Amino acid sequence: MTTTPTATATATTTELIDPRTGRVRGTAPLSREPEVAAAVAGARAALPGWRALTPKERGRRLDRLAGLVEEHVDRYAALERAGTGKPEAEAAGELEQVADLFRFYAAAARTRTAPAAGHLVPGHESWVRWEPVGVVGAVLPWNYPLLMAAWRCAPALAAGNTVVAKPAETTPDSLELLAEHAAAALGPGVLGWLPGDRLTGRLLVASDVDMLAFTGSGAAGADVAARAGIRRTSLELGGNAPVIVLPDAPAHTYAALAEAVTYNAGQSCAAPARVITLTENYEAVVAGLTKALGARVAGRDFGPLNNADQAARYDALVASSAAGYDVAGTVAPAAGEEGGHWRPARLLADLPADDPAVTEEVFGPLLTVQHSDGVAEALAMANGVPQALAASVWTADLDLGLELAARLDAGEAWLGCHLVQTAELPHGGRGASGHGTDLSTLALHEYQRPKTVTVRLGRTLDGV
Repeated sequence: MTTTPTATATATTTELIDPRTGRVRGTAPLSREPEVAAAVAGARAALPGWRALTPKERGRRLDRLAGLVEEHVDRYAALERAGTGKPEAEAAGELEQVADLFRFYAAAARTRTAPAAGHLVPGHESWVRWEPVGVVGAVLPWNYPLLMAAWRCAPALAAGNTVVAKPAETTPDSLELLAEHAAAALGPGVLGWLPGDRLTGRLLVASDVDMLAFTGSGAAGADVAARAGIRRTSLELGGNAPVIVLPDAPAHTYAALAEAVTYNAGQSCAAPARVITLTENYEAVVAGLTKALGARVAGRDFGPLNNADQAARYDALVASSAAGYDVAGTVAPAAGEEGGHWRPARLLADLPADDPAVTEEVFGPLLTVQHSDGVAEALAMANGVPQALAASVWTADLDLGLELAARLDAGEAWLGCHLVQTAELPHGGRGASGHGTDLSTLALHEYQRPKTVTVRLGRTLDGV
């Protein structure tokens, strides 16, 4: 999340910038105490009716919402692209995932799993009820405005909670439309929209919500956790994904990594970041990635960085790197978009282990390459940073690849691919990458509380 430098507690609007051009594209409201209180009160009022619905009825309404996303997909795509600069194909693919997520959780809430139940104590019957937490405050990032909203809101809503969602300051557009459609499909107050800046987020955290779901930077996540107190939190705080490339890596490795690190201009928490080779294949990997990244053109194959603050942070990390090898690709924006936050695909190599481009999450279209003396050292280097969200291994040796995937400290590990995700598979971090689960049926329990119910039986049938 970023804040506009001129935004203050008394400001009522903020300017929105088109990242493709760097020019003002409109304004958005900044929610303060009255708006936050009203949104949370609306969600609180809607909660009894929403949680009382059967999973089947909630599922029908969530399916209706998915249908509205598909019916208005062109409007959603235009809003997503205005805030992020994503290419048309990226926006279209992500909107397809948004609709799929609401449909997935519409069905998943009807196929629950629970701990053991039945005759567990003599003379008693027991079972477990999964109950919603209540009102969920969701603070969302700018890199995938609508998709991350679906990651958080779909399971929370399916589990019987109501949600107040705060989009990032730079990308409020598509969530406003989703809230409009949610009011029609789910009912008033079930999914609220709260535009604003960092102060708005803090006001939401301090409000009368029962749980906080946050996706963003580590520093901001630590602040949310501190302010949340004893309330439940679900935190996804970024990554710095290692990529172990062994000498027998398949031929598609370089092109696949180049595509993954430039998807969304590298602004993905699970994007490949730190390539680690053995000494024997280091030069070949540097050469292969140089060629593959050189074929990816900013403005043609991928979009810009999201905002001026992010562009400045990225530039500072690149400038502070002590890399001996620094090669950048091509930037070719469309006519009229020369002033946007475009950055080329970049490769840094021959750099020290403590280089900031290695130790920090860059969040841009950049790969670093380091080498190790053996597989064990490569694994230690991969696990040598505080973030532990995602990782990948590239080798033709399936046994070795699976062993490395098992020993990588990451919530998600890929073998021979990267950034392959689907609604059925969980995603979540460890260590400095936060805690909690997005995606899959496991995410339902993120937004539920178990209640054990035990009944003493008045009488039994002897001999039965």
